[in-house]
Amino acid sequence: MEPLRIVRGKVLPLNRADVDTDQILPARYLKRIERNGFGPFAFEDWRKEPSFVLNDARYAGAPILVTGPNFGCGSSREAAPWALEDIGIRVITAPSFADIFRNNCAKIGVLTVVLPQEDVDRLIASAEDAPGFSAEVDLQAQTVRFGANVRHFDVDPFVKECLVGGLDHISLTERQADAIAAFEARRPSFLPTTMR
Repeated sequence: MEPLRIVRGKVLPLNRADVDTDQILPARYLKRIERNGFGPFAFEDWRKEPSFVLNDARYAGAPILVTGPNFGCGSSREAAPWALEDIGIRVITAPSFADIFRNNCAKIGVLTVVLPQEDVDRLIASAEDAPGFSAEVDLQAQTVRFGANVRHFDVDPFVKECLVGGLDHISLTERQADAIAAFEARRPSFLPTTMR
């Protein structure tokens, strides 16, 4: 997983509340077995609307998505964050998130930032009024900078450690290789092993 410390770039405004995971990634694409390649299907049904924000080339490459409350609600499909990551999203800012979605994002290196509704509204309005409007999210300082504004956000210390260090669950397990080897060395030989 790529470390996430500071993300600077264009803001992608998605001024919608209660965006569920089926809207982020339609269920018909869940037959794939790979973790990558979901980006072309992100918000596919909404992309049929010519005015949908992802159809506007001025927002291309935006790493910061700003959206309404209860983002990522609905089913717990982990492929929804994969699709967002695949289109280049590194940070999602909203007034609230569905818990499972938020956890799935953290596991793949996408930061979810909770800001008050008025700050989210200000970010969305700025990005809609001036496509190309940029912001900076500093995970180590736990701040979001946009225009002359600086806002602090809270983040779980373990999630922060993992994101800053680029540590996914495999990396965290590999950190314990010596302890795992010592455990296996103490186990009777007739028991199954967890490591070779």
